[in-house]
Amino acid sequence: MEGNYGEDEEFGFSRNYFIAKELGGSGKKSSRKLSDIELVDEQELRAAARSIESKHEKEIASLLNSYKSLYPKWVFELRCGFGLLMYGFGSKKALIEDFASTALTECAVVVINGYLQSINVKQAVTAIAEALWDQLKTRRTPSGDFPKVQQPFNSRSMDDLLAFMDGSHSEKNDCFVCVVIHNIDGPGLRDSDTQQYLARVAACSHIRMVASIDHVNTPLLWDKKMVHTQFNWCWYHVPTFVPYKAEGIFHPLILAHGGTAQSAKTAAIVLQSLTPNAQSVFKVLAEHQLAHPDEEGMPVNNLYSICRERFLVSSQITLNSHLTEFKDHELIKTRRHSDGQDCLYIPLATEALEKLLQEISQ
Repeated sequence: MEGNYGEDEEFGFSRNYFIAKELGGSGKKSSRKLSDIELVDEQELRAAARSIESKHEKEIASLLNSYKSLYPKWVFELRCGFGLLMYGFGSKKALIEDFASTALTECAVVVINGYLQSINVKQAVTAIAEALWDQLKTRRTPSGDFPKVQQPFNSRSMDDLLAFMDGSHSEKNDCFVCVVIHNIDGPGLRDSDTQQYLARVAACSHIRMVASIDHVNTPLLWDKKMVHTQFNWCWYHVPTFVPYKAEGIFHPLILAHGGTAQSAKTAAIVLQSLTPNAQSVFKVLAEHQLAHPDEEGMPVNNLYSICRERFLVSSQITLNSHLTEFKDHELIKTRRHSDGQDCLYIPLATEALEKLLQEISQ
């Protein structure tokens, strides 16, 4: 009797499930489409988002204040060679920066904003090495023999920089640089090579790392060696419920279309992160494109000649390095001219390009 009752119950559940599916599928389907949504200008949408009134500010402030009791433990773990990885809903930017500014006053701190679309890992590692060098210089003894830097850090290879950060420069174990990475899972840091370099940086003897993550699949970026040996993470669940204002400003909004002003502003932000010479090379290309709107682009040889005359580059290799950086940031593109040579062009409308030149000339 008991066996038959169980089978009848299971059969009844299965039957009801399929009946519900059949009735659900027989109803009228909505004719609405995502493309029917009326998009608004991105600037207007962001302005509207900024005007939204914040809620539960007192509760959020109290929650952030409660995490301060963990600061001594975090400092101890950093000194023991562990890395700190913060996760949980809400922006951890203010929390981590407060920890760094109040509890890590005896060491240098380098902040990397991983939520930015264009992150140059080589520049970041160079900045870390320079911070370590400054820290070591301030801690040297009057009679100590301190080695001189034979080659500028910005001209060294990644392997040389990593070797310097992992060297035995000081007898004191407390001489280290703390690297703070907001969103180590950011869009500009997610590729395998970048994560491998960051793991190698974290494993250096004079480096400690504090990072935050927000993507659900972030752990898939790392293998067992990276997690337990190189990063050596101590995981902390620290939900803050703070809006992602800084992290979200560089991400496109789904209900907005990018206008001319927004395109120019985005490109200007990228260009401002590059060297003055790189910006000047870009200006040459932009001015040529505005002066010759009907041409397919600017031949590379012509660009090199003008840049060489203006002392912006010293060789074709230097120009190629700038062009590679532009292409990586999608600032320029290449297309084949009718005579067979490659030409460079900026994928912006004339109005957006004019506005961009005004932005970077200020």
